[in-house]
Amino acid sequence: MSKVKIITDSCSDMGKDLREKYDVDYARMTVTWSGVEKYASTDWEEFSAKELYGAMRAGVRITTNQVSVAEFERVFGKYAEEGYDIVYVACSSALSGSYNVGQVVAKNMMEKYPNCKIFCVDPKNSCAGEALVAIEAAKLAAQGLEAEEIARKATELSVKALQFVTTDTLTYLKRAGRVKAAAAFFGNLFGIKPIIISNEKGENEAIKKIKGRKNAMNACVDMLKASIDAGDVPASEQTVYVVNADCVEDSDYLVSKVKEVINPKDIYVNTIGPIIGASVGPGAVAVYAFGNPKTALGE
Repeated sequence: MSKVKIITDSCSDMGKDLREKYDVDYARMTVTWSGVEKYASTDWEEFSAKELYGAMRAGVRITTNQVSVAEFERVFGKYAEEGYDIVYVACSSALSGSYNVGQVVAKNMMEKYPNCKIFCVDPKNSCAGEALVAIEAAKLAAQGLEAEEIARKATELSVKALQFVTTDTLTYLKRAGRVKAAAAFFGNLFGIKPIIISNEKGENEAIKKIKGRKNAMNACVDMLKASIDAGDVPASEQTVYVVNADCVEDSDYLVSKVKEVINPKDIYVNTIGPIIGASVGPGAVAVYAFGNPKTALGE
């Protein structure tokens, strides 16, 4: 039986607590603002969430960079040297080039380390949705499954990892090229809040527009409940992930609604990390869990 290491990347927003609990490592992306490039640490080692989101509120544009070849060589090489096979759960290939770069580096690394097998998984998701898939892969690794089987099962599971996100303003999505300028202007003008999912292609798609912040957060919870109820894993067996971009009070409200409406086995609360945060901006909140993907798509 081979040892298998699960690796994800900065887009998963998996902090040290989760990585240690499930024995997961990650490949680092970078962010750049004011001409300075810094690692996008999921532990906020080089800058704090307050600094990042404060800069965005002040009008500073943050750009993001995919995992580099050198970073993949570092992290893949580390575990290949230690005798592990590797399953890399990437950020959605529709949102980042890291999956494709990872595949190229994996092929080269397997030539250098012929006894090491490396598989790359496109979870069609990011943030806690990516983390959900990585965690399930880590559980399979702990059970002793081989890397190829873990990658196959993780890929199959990916379509069931669901996100429902809403943002306080469309301004940051506009800056990141996620919505048209006119849509952002009129959305902000009339208090329209989008509900954003990760669709079957792994793209972030606004499927509803709701007036009012609290109404939008309620809709996120209601839609997640409907998807869980239509899925094959009941809420009583799930952890619902609630994440926020420097808006703790809204996150607390979402937690209370999740308890009231969904009542899952557990709730995990986290801050949206630098890479995802640079696109959605401060004020974004989201809920994640496993459910029926067709329900999430409104089918």
